Amino acid sequence: MWPTGPLVAYPGPRSTLLGRRSNARSPPGDARTVRNYAAVTALKISLQVLLVLSSLLLIPLVLLHKGKGGGLSDMFGGGITSSAGSSGVAERNLNRITIGTALLWTVVIILLGLIETTI
Repeated sequence: MWPTGPLVAYPGPRSTLLGRRSNARSPPGDARTVRNYAAVTALKISLQVLLVLSSLLLIPLVLLHKGKGGGLSDMFGGGITSSAGSSGVAERNLNRITIGTALLWTVVIILLGLIETTI
């Protein structure tokens, strides 16, 4: 039922050879374009790191907001702590930090999309 001879891999339409896709672009031979390729790659890596950090920061910032009532936060006991709540200044600062982080996350997503479409 199973073949007993040596295994032979038949490449598909998007086969990989040494970890690279067949349609992957390699840097051109000109030194100037290789430098630009390296700069864009460094930019992509730094934007991806920034995306991960802003995503990890955005999760607790959203979860720190107090419930406004009638939602899931009240269902799980958030209504009890929301009456004791934090001061207005702390809540406004938390809103500002959350909005700033969300805007940073959005800009990074757009920049990564633009870099992917131009390369």
